Amino acid sequence: MSIPDHARANFQTLLRAAADGNLALLECTDAATGAPRYVVCAVGRNGEDFLFTPFGHLAEGNPYDAYIPPESDAP
Repeated sequence: MSIPDHARANFQTLLRAAADGNLALLECTDAATGAPRYVVCAVGRNGEDFLFTPFGHLAEGNPYDAYIPPESDAP
């Protein structure tokens, strides 16, 4: 399985934001379910305004239960 270019570019942006100290964790509302989500965002500026670019939310519960590693067989 190959990681698409857009995902690699977003990851590089996330790394730059982390290196610059420009990351935030925001409590947001899931647009589909209304559930609270804790979203990792890059922080930018537009003049005096802050801009938050969401990259993804933290896994609820045990993240080891939420994902299957690439080397494992899917159930």
